[in-house]
Amino acid sequence: QVQLIESGGGLVQAGGSLRLSCAVSGRTFSRYHMAWFRQVPGKEREFVAAKSSGGGVTTYADSVKGRFTISRDNGKNTVALQMNSLKPEDTAVYFCAAGSSWGRYDSWGQGTQVTVSS
Repeated sequence: QVQLIESGGGLVQAGGSLRLSCAVSGRTFSRYHMAWFRQVPGKEREFVAAKSSGGGVTTYADSVKGRFTISRDNGKNTVALQMNSLKPEDTAVYFCAAGSSWGRYDSWGQGTQVTVSS
C-alpha cells in the first residue's frame, strides 16, 4: 500500500475553481490506478474521476464531466483534480484513492473539504 495526502481544498463561490492535489508515497506510484471520490455527511462515498496507471484511460462521473479534469504526474508521484464551474452541490470531502486493480481502490487519503457557496 501507499500513503496519500490531499491538499487544496477550501471555500469558493459558485462558478469558481479549485485545484486539489494528492501526494503519494512510495516508488511504485506508476503502477497504481488513481481516483478521486467525494462524500457528504450522511451519504455514501461517490466516485468522481479516475485515471489509469499509465494515464491512457480516464473516466468521470456524469455530474462532473466537462467541469473537472483529473491528471497525474508519474515523475512527481502526484495526482490532481482541477475543478471548474463549481456548484454548491459539489460541496463535500474529497478523497484521493489508489488501487492496483482498475475500479478497486484500497489506499485512501484523509480527505480535504471543498465548500462551494451559492
